[in-house]
Amino acid sequence: MSVELVILVDEAGNATGSAPKATTHHAQTPLHLAFSCYVFDRAGRLLLTQRAHDKSTFPGVWTNSFCGHPSPGEDIFEAVERRAGQELGLTLEALTLALPTFRYEATGANGVRENELCPVFTAIATSDATPEASEVAAVEWVGWSSVRDEVLAGERDVSIWCAAQIAELAGRELADGTFLPAAPADLPPAVRHPRGRPDRSELTDPASDM
Repeated sequence: MSVELVILVDEAGNATGSAPKATTHHAQTPLHLAFSCYVFDRAGRLLLTQRAHDKSTFPGVWTNSFCGHPSPGEDIFEAVERRAGQELGLTLEALTLALPTFRYEATGANGVRENELCPVFTAIATSDATPEASEVAAVEWVGWSSVRDEVLAGERDVSIWCAAQIAELAGRELADGTFLPAAPADLPPAVRHPRGRPDRSELTDPASDM
């Protein structure tokens, strides 16, 4: 079995090396590259997930649809699509970059620290969720406006990064569950993305597909 690696980065988003994922997350987790995704259905509901109870980082916490780490040399859009299948059995369409330079640090109750440069994406599910039990304990589809308002009011408990991301997404909201897209050119230098990805002016509004 191959060792899963994460990309280490500096504060400017430049790659500085790689390290095994299994040994990266601890009380002094180094800054590394990750991603978060917010998956909607065609009715505009957001998929929230509860992290598996035996995960080393933030076990049992409710959060955004899924998170993951691109491998060294992997296109980040393809990494998001890969992780959607691995963790939730989902296929996606209208995968869109929303927050290209989101950055956070958070320490869980068990002392394990997250320290990530974490671009945020949105997408529409084209299949039903079939969660991988080792990653996801439960799922719930909820209207975006309800999630947004409850999180911003402190009335819904979600992960630290999810709360911060929702606050930023709310500031880029175009309509219920759709957001101003960001340009892939704004991603950190360490991020690999394919040539020919659409820029801001070429990106389509996911609402047109609902």
